[in-house]
Amino acid sequence: MTDTLWYTRCPVPTASGLAHSLGWLGDTAQRNGLQFGVLQDAGPELAGSHFDHGLSGLIREGGNVPAIAARAQGSPTRLIGLTWIDEAQAILVGPDSPVRTPAGLAGLRIGIPAWAQDQARSFPRAMALHGFTSALRLGGLGLADVTVVELGVERDPQVRTEIQQRARRVTWGAEELVRGEVDAIYVKGARAQEVAAQHGLRVAVDLDATETRRLRVNNGTPRPITVHQDLLDSAPEVVIGFLAQSLRAADWAADNLDGVRSVLQRETLSGPEGVEAAYGADFHRGLHPTLDEDRVELLGVQKQFLYTHGFLTADFDLESWVAPEPLARARELVAAGRVAA
Repeated sequence: MTDTLWYTRCPVPTASGLAHSLGWLGDTAQRNGLQFGVLQDAGPELAGSHFDHGLSGLIREGGNVPAIAARAQGSPTRLIGLTWIDEAQAILVGPDSPVRTPAGLAGLRIGIPAWAQDQARSFPRAMALHGFTSALRLGGLGLADVTVVELGVERDPQVRTEIQQRARRVTWGAEELVRGEVDAIYVKGARAQEVAAQHGLRVAVDLDATETRRLRVNNGTPRPITVHQDLLDSAPEVVIGFLAQSLRAADWAADNLDGVRSVLQRETLSGPEGVEAAYGADFHRGLHPTLDEDRVELLGVQKQFLYTHGFLTADFDLESWVAPEPLARARELVAAGRVAA
C-alpha cells in the first residue's frame, strides 16, 4: 500500500482543484494516515505519471487524451468520475482573413501540432485535430478539404509549478499564424483567449456556439477523474473521501463565484476577463463529477476519435473501465453530512 495520496490535475476548472486549494484533499489524506503530494510540486522522476498514470497512489483529474491513451497502453486505472465544463474552443484566423464561416475553411492551411514523444503527450495534436474536424463538419467539409501544416511542440511536456507554467506555450500556432505560415489554428481555454487578443487574431468558427455536444467533445470535454487500481483496492475509503471533498467543493463553488474565479486565475494564469471569456458566467454551478450515461457516451466519442486517428495503441472496452461505486458512496456521505470539514 502507498504511504502517499498523490494528486495531479490540469490548470482548468475542476472541483478537485478547488478542494485542493481549500486544503480539503490534504486533510482527507492526513485523516487516513497518508501524506499528501501534488505531482506538479514533485521532482521530474514522478512527472511522467501525469501522462502514463504509473504511480500507484495517484488520482488524476485532467484532459482525457492522456487518460484514455494510458488505459489503452495497459495502465491499471479506473474511471471514477467525469466533469463537463465547456471551455472556449475556436478556430482563429488572421485579422485580414475573409473566412467567417466553417465552409470558408476549405482550401486553408491549418496548423496542427506535431506528434510528441508518445501518444499521451501528443494531446495538443489531438485537440487541434478534433477541433478542426468538428469545425469542418459544420461546413460540410473534411480534413481532405484542407492542407495540414505541422507545428513545433515540446516532445516531452512536463507538469509544472505555477512559475514554470507561465512560460509555457499555451496557444500552438499563434506565431505561425501571425507570420502567415498557416491560415487557421485551433485554440481553447482562458489564456488562449488572451493570447489571441494580444495578436489581433479573429474567431472564424466558434465551436461553443454549436448546440450539438458531440461537436464540442475534445480533450477537456468530458474531463475524467481516474485512479490507480492499487489505490482503489488498498484504500477505497481514501478514494471515496477524495470524491466526497470534490463534491463538497462543487457545492461550495455554486454559491461562491468570486472565490472560484480567484482560484482559477491562479490555475489558468489568466485574468478575470480571460476566465469569464473562456468558461462563461455560470460554469461554477456545474462542477460536480458524475458518471451519467450521457457523459460516458461522449467520452466514448472521444475514445473512438483517438483510436481512429492513431492516438491509442489499442482499443478497449469503456464500460469495464468505469468504477461507479466510489462516487455513489461519496454522494451518500455528502448527502448525510458526513464529510469532515
